[in-house]
Formats: sequence, C-alpha cells, structure tokens
Amino acid sequence: MSPTPYVTFFHAPHSRSGGTRALFEELGVDYDMHVLNFKTGTQRDPEYLAINPMGKVPAIRHGEALITEQPAVMMYLADLYPEKGLAPSLTDPLRGPYLRWMVFYGSCFEPAVVDRSMKREPAAKSTSPYGGFEDVMALVRAQVDQGEWWLGDRFTAADVLWGTALNWTVGFGLVPETPAMRAYIDRVMARPAMARAAQKDKALAASQEG
Repeated sequence: MSPTPYVTFFHAPHSRSGGTRALFEELGVDYDMHVLNFKTGTQRDPEYLAINPMGKVPAIRHGEALITEQPAVMMYLADLYPEKGLAPSLTDPLRGPYLRWMVFYGSCFEPAVVDRSMKREPAAKSTSPYGGFEDVMALVRAQVDQGEWWLGDRFTAADVLWGTALNWTVGFGLVPETPAMRAYIDRVMARPAMARAAQKDKALAASQEG
C-alpha cells in the first residue's frame, strides 16, 4: 500500500478527531487537512454528508478509499505507514490484542460511558452490546495496570486512542480515576507529538472563535 497520494483528513477542533490529529503527529507524515466548524454547523453541509452521512469526524480519504469511525481511521493510518511502528504486524502476537482493544473502544467503552453519562439504564447483560459499565471499567483498569503502555512495553496507535479517550472522559468525570489511570494518561499526553497536537488544536479552536 503506497503512502501517496496524501491522506485528506476531515477534522474539527475539540472533537473526537483530536486523537487522529495526535496520531498524525506521532506518525510525522504530511497530509491535507479539511477543517470543519461545529459552531457554524459545516459538518451538516451536503458536501461533508457525502463524506460521512453521520456528520461526524474524523474521516479520511486516501486515493479511492474513504474511512470513517475513529478506531477504523487510526487502524488504517497506522497500517498505511508500517515503518513508523505504531501497529503490530499481522504476524506479531500483539496484533490480536491490538485489534481487540481498538474495536473495544467503539463497541463497548464509548456506549457504556454514554449510557452512564445520560443516566440511562443499560439493556440486560444478555442483550447489551457491552455487558455493564462496571464490567467494561474492570477490563480497562486491568489493562492500564499491566504495563507502561496499553499493550505493555510498546507504544502503539492504541495508546493514542485510549490515552486521548481517557484524558477526556476522566477530565469530565465520566470515568472514575485511579492512580494508575492518571499516571497512564499523563505519560501519553506528555509525549511531544501529543503536546504538539493539543497546541495546534487549541490555536485552531481560537481561530474559529475569532
């Protein structure tokens, strides 16, 4: 798979796509960025709904490929640049856990957090897509406790996804903080690439305010 042409990245500041911007910084690759403004509702313009009918970011276009949904976007980008080492290869024993946790974010963690924040009762465990909130959080806490990074000793795109997700959800009181979780978030967010992405998004948000 060729890294050319450049990836077009559809992004809005202070949104889920901040994690994708951080991943681009970690990858250190060039890309084209198409900025949306949630304050003026450009994510609902017909031109963007043709990209993602859900009106959400992130989305990326690479040649003829169009990818939406944050974990899918991150997995695609990490695989697109294998020389950067942010995704275990197909023959790496970590590939399975990596895919599991990238998908777990969208299929279990985020639905559980949204139900909890909206004070909605989840479906019965036999029909709930994630079981229960405490079940999800027990797995997340155990993973945080097991090593320096999400998959142990190696930093991957999973850390960009989970570090930014936990930073946001803990910061808003949606996820109970533990000392290990706080230390993990701080390790991820202290990385130079993560800090650069945060500063760039802060400047972009300020420009939209202006």
